[in-house]
Amino acid sequence: MNKKDPRIFLENQPSDFSYQKNKSNLDINFNRVSFIFFVFFIISLIYTIHLIHLGSRKAKIEISKNSNFIKSNLYRADILDINQKYLVKTLNSIDIGISPSKIIDQKKLLINLRYIFPDKDYNEVKQRIKKGNFFYFEKKISEENYEKLMQLGDKSIEPRNNLIRIYPQKNLFSHIIGQIDNDNNGISGLEKALDKELKNTQKPIILTVDKDIQYLIRNELIRFNEIFNAKGSAAILMNVNNGEILSLVSLPDFDPNKREKITDKNFINRATKGVYEFGSVFKTFTLAAAFEKKIIEPQTEFNDLPKSLNCAGFSIKEYDDQIHTNLTAEQILIQSGNIGSVRIGQKIGKENFKLFLSKIGILNKINFDIEEVGKPIKFNWGKCPLATASFGHGITTTLLQLAKAYSIIVNGGFNIQPRLIKNNKKIKRDKIIDKDVSEKILPILRKIVSTKQGTASLANVEGYEIGGKTGTAQKSLDGRYTKKKVNTFISIFPTSKPKFVLAVMLDEPKTSQDYIYHYRDGSNIKYKGTPFNTAGWTTVEVTGQIVEKIGPILATKYGDIN
Repeated sequence: MNKKDPRIFLENQPSDFSYQKNKSNLDINFNRVSFIFFVFFIISLIYTIHLIHLGSRKAKIEISKNSNFIKSNLYRADILDINQKYLVKTLNSIDIGISPSKIIDQKKLLINLRYIFPDKDYNEVKQRIKKGNFFYFEKKISEENYEKLMQLGDKSIEPRNNLIRIYPQKNLFSHIIGQIDNDNNGISGLEKALDKELKNTQKPIILTVDKDIQYLIRNELIRFNEIFNAKGSAAILMNVNNGEILSLVSLPDFDPNKREKITDKNFINRATKGVYEFGSVFKTFTLAAAFEKKIIEPQTEFNDLPKSLNCAGFSIKEYDDQIHTNLTAEQILIQSGNIGSVRIGQKIGKENFKLFLSKIGILNKINFDIEEVGKPIKFNWGKCPLATASFGHGITTTLLQLAKAYSIIVNGGFNIQPRLIKNNKKIKRDKIIDKDVSEKILPILRKIVSTKQGTASLANVEGYEIGGKTGTAQKSLDGRYTKKKVNTFISIFPTSKPKFVLAVMLDEPKTSQDYIYHYRDGSNIKYKGTPFNTAGWTTVEVTGQIVEKIGPILATKYGDIN
C-alpha cells in the first residue's frame, strides 16, 4: 500500500494542528470583515457629511419652519388681507460677499464671476478688491446663481444669510402697514404697533381689509385728486355692526419698499392722524342728540327762522339763501340749515350735547390698532361755541371718529370699535343710545341723497339705498379761516338695513371746468364743470363713483347689500 490515505495523513498530524488551522482561518475571516466594515463606515461617513453639506446649502435658500434661524430677531411674521392675500412677506435671501485677503487667483476669480454675472461693472469690483476690505458683490441672488458660485469652491466667496421684508402691494396699504427701519424694528403703522408680536410668531397676521376693494377706492381717490386738484384725500369703508375696516386709504401714500423717500409732513395719514373741522356732517349728531333726549321729533316745526344770527360779534348765516324760514327738524338736516341746527342745539343744551358727542367717540382720542391717531383739539364750550358746534363749526375730530360715530347712530345704538386686525371671536356690543335714534335718522339720511332738496343726490346710485350727510368746512390758519376747504361726505348703505359706512374726504379741492357730471336719477342729464366748491359737488360725486365700483364686490363677498 504505497498510496497515501488522506485520512491517515491527517491522523498522523500533531493533535493541535486542526485547531491552529481553524484559528488562522478565523483570524483571516475576521480581519476581512473588519476591513469591509471599516470601508463601509468611511463611505457612510463621507456620504453623511455630503448630505449635511447639501442640507446646509439648501437651508440658505429655504427657511425651515422649525429652524433656529427663523426664530432670530431678523424674522417678522407675514401680514395677509381678509382673503389670505399677502400684504407683507418675509423672505430668505443670500447676499454674496468677497474677502480680498482670501483671493488666491484674482484673474481666475473675475473670469468665473463674469461668466455668472456678465452685467456687473468689474472695474469697480477690481477697485474694491484693491482696497482689501470685505464687500458685498451681489445681494439677493437666485438659488441657481448661488449653486454656480458654490461650485467654484473659491474661499474668497462668502455667502451671508439675510432675511428681507417685502411689500408686494407697494403703495396700496402703506399707511396701514407702515415701515421698519434698517435694524428690523417697526417705526410706523402695524409694523410698529405689532412689532413684538411680529417678531415672536411664525403665524401670519390676518387683517380685515380687502385688497380688491382697497385697490378700487384708492384708484378713484387718485383720479379725483387730479380732477379737483386736491392736496390730499382719504376714505374709510367700515362694517357698521362690528367695526371691521375693509378699506382705509390716505393720499399721498408711499412705497414701503423705498422708505428713504418718506417724510412725515407729506405723508400724514389723513384718515386717522389728520384732525379737521368737518362742517355740516355734525348736523346729524345734533339731530340725533335731540332724538336721544326726546326733545324733538322728525316733524317738529321750527318757524320764523332768521336768515342770520349774531354770536360774540360773529354772524351765523345760511350757506344757501334759498333755505326756507319755516322748516321741520327733518327738513333742517335734509337742506343742511345752519340756523335751524343752532336752534336745535340750543334746545339740547351744552352739557347734553357734549355728553352725546363724547358717548359716540367724537371728542377724545380714539383707541386704534395703529399709533398714528390724531387727538381732537380741546373745544371751549361757551354759549357761542355751542351754537357753532351744532352745525360743525370750530370743533375738530378725525375721519375715523366720524365713521365710528355714524356707525353707532345707524346700527341701532351699539358701540363699536374700529379695527384692522381680524378677530374671529364673537364681539360683545354695548348699547349706548336708543334704537329709536337709528330708526328716525336713517330715513332722513336717505332723503338727503334721494330727493332734490337734499345735498347729495349725485351719490344716489341705483340699487344701493345710499344715505348720508355732506360737510363743507373752511380750513383755519393761525386762528383765521381761509378759502381753503375740507369737503366730506359720510354715507351709509343700505339705509333699510345698514351694513357699511363710507367716509370720503378731500383736502383742499378746487373746482373743475372740464369734469362732466352724470345724474343718476334716470334723466340722463349731464352737467359740465363744477359750479360750487362744496362737498355736494366733490366728495359726493367721488362716493357715487366708488360705490358703483365696489358695490358688486361687497354684495358677492360680504352678503347682499340691497
